[in-house]
Amino acid sequence: MSRSISSVLCAVLTVLALSAGAQDKTTAPVAASAVQSVNIQDVKPDASDAPGYADQTNAERVKAQPGNNAPLWRDVGKGVAGYSSLPKETAPEAGVLIQPFVQYPGSRLTNAGEAWRQVRNQWLIPYGGSLLLIVAGAIAVFFWRKGAIALHGKPTGRAIERFTPFERSAHWANAIAFVLLAISGLTMAFGKFVLEPLIGDTLFGWITYLLKNAHNFAGPLFAVSLVVVFITFLKDNLPSKGDLNWLLKGGGMFGGQEVPSHRFNAGEKVMFWGGVFLLGAVVVASGFMLDKIVPGLIYERGTMQMAHMVHAVATLLMMAMFMGHIYLGTIGMGGAYQAMKTGYVDETWAKEHHELWYDDIQSGTIPAQRSPEVPGASAQA
Repeated sequence: MSRSISSVLCAVLTVLALSAGAQDKTTAPVAASAVQSVNIQDVKPDASDAPGYADQTNAERVKAQPGNNAPLWRDVGKGVAGYSSLPKETAPEAGVLIQPFVQYPGSRLTNAGEAWRQVRNQWLIPYGGSLLLIVAGAIAVFFWRKGAIALHGKPTGRAIERFTPFERSAHWANAIAFVLLAISGLTMAFGKFVLEPLIGDTLFGWITYLLKNAHNFAGPLFAVSLVVVFITFLKDNLPSKGDLNWLLKGGGMFGGQEVPSHRFNAGEKVMFWGGVFLLGAVVVASGFMLDKIVPGLIYERGTMQMAHMVHAVATLLMMAMFMGHIYLGTIGMGGAYQAMKTGYVDETWAKEHHELWYDDIQSGTIPAQRSPEVPGASAQA
């Protein structure tokens, strides 16, 4: 029995030895031909070795590598227009999905849509909002420390017509349009950060929609009234002797006595030429472009982006200037609001705030009453 067991063990050992030898013979060639490490950047599909591979059109690429439409998206990124059934005159960029790369002031070099977004979100919104808050804070501090500019002398009871009914109508039309534009513009620009968290998405959406349409309708009214205001008050806002002295002394607002001036002082003239004429022209022109009412202009996205950035900068500067004007015309100076409301001021007011204008009236150079007097109007003033 022991002999039979020995025979079996010998047979098993023989089989194991033979299988080990066979395995060595088969694995040796595999190890010799195994895949070596390689840089993935050096591995290319066979089609990329074809001449002109990088210059292939999308149709050629699909044939060489089915499913590879890289040339199409490369053209999309370059702003190349594809097929569109929309007419060119109404939709000149209908086939362009992504605009070409540009670098607007304050943006990185990227596609135009993203560049515009960077300018708006990283410059116009934070710095524009900061400007308005700084101006509002400065006015509040000035009013807190100085208070309203009051008369030093006693009113005489004799009224002088400062603004005719036509002048007041033009001014109020322009002022109402400006306030409506300012409120709607501020809501569209900053409402997402201020109003929306307080009133919710739905109500904010409806308010913004209504104000956006009101903005579009008030724009032409503002433009027309601005032209009327400019023509109406142009004569009395021309530079004159004494304006530089008024500016150098700040109008005497930080001292005890105002600097003599004509009907409009140098500060009001700066407001007229800088705010009404210069910024007003820029705001109206860029606003008309955004409203798409400028005839003969091709309204591409790049045009609208530039118009929006110019419009935003000009309106923020205009609002900052007009905030000071509104302050002085309401609570900042006693009698100023009544002058625009009724058209009349007291002789003492005219002498203290616009002494040279008062002297011209006293000498007869300028009439004290320039329009047909309404019964009781001067007495009410």
